[in-house]
Amino acid sequence: MRKRLMFVAAVVLAGIPAAAKEPQAGTIVSESSVACGSQVKNKKQTSDVLCQEYVIRTETTVYHVRQEKPADKALIPVNASVEFTLDKDKMKFKAEGKKYEYLIVSESAAPLTAAAAPRL
Repeated sequence: MRKRLMFVAAVVLAGIPAAAKEPQAGTIVSESSVACGSQVKNKKQTSDVLCQEYVIRTETTVYHVRQEKPADKALIPVNASVEFTLDKDKMKFKAEGKKYEYLIVSESAAPLTAAAAPRL
């Protein structure tokens, strides 16, 4: 009995990483510029460096993702549809025919909409 339980647990846990690699659909709902470091010249801080942070919403989850390198200056329009995969703390997605890789800063459950709310 114990061996069977261990086998079932191993099979279930082995399937979790595979599910994370499947493409998911989402929409960019907002974009903002946030401080992500500072520029240093001659050992003195000269100015703050800004990075784009996007909020991507799926049916069940809201992700906040940020540029990994401030040098990436491409702006992605709000309400753009994206198809993404998750890989550890990174989100790789396609938007408007281009590929991007961003760091996942936070995630939360998406609020229920009136259509998705359970009836009592």
